[in-house]
Amino acid sequence: MSNPIEARIAELGLTLPNAPAPAANYVPFVQSGNLVFISGQIASGPDGLICGKLGADTSVEEGVNAARACGLALIAQLRAACGGDLTRVKRVVKLTGFVNCTAAFTDQPKVVNGCSDLMVAVFGEAGRHARAAVGAPSLPLGVAVEIEGIFEIG
Repeated sequence: MSNPIEARIAELGLTLPNAPAPAANYVPFVQSGNLVFISGQIASGPDGLICGKLGADTSVEEGVNAARACGLALIAQLRAACGGDLTRVKRVVKLTGFVNCTAAFTDQPKVVNGCSDLMVAVFGEAGRHARAAVGAPSLPLGVAVEIEGIFEIG
């Protein structure tokens, strides 16, 4: 039997990356009961890190794409946490998005929608979640976006 979540990802024309390894002294995710807490995933694509500062050298559309890349990394970590079976995901509980931006930039929610929209596209109603979208004066390695998440699994 095929995995309907993996099939939905393929239908969207997307490919999950390998779950990124942590870059310092932390773990990529922690499971506590039925909740999985995934460490912040930075924006990375096939060509490497997606860097930039919104409101300066990076457009909202580029930021949305960076947030979508963070979402794919979150799902990759979630797949690892679920032993490879994304059908175990019951709910996307909360996302916290950090946007590398100027002090005058106020469209952080539009940027983080790149990840939020992905979660709903992949998980349907179970992908609807609580969220925060926060501006930051800088992010690790100069990336445009970093997003962490909390998920319920069965």
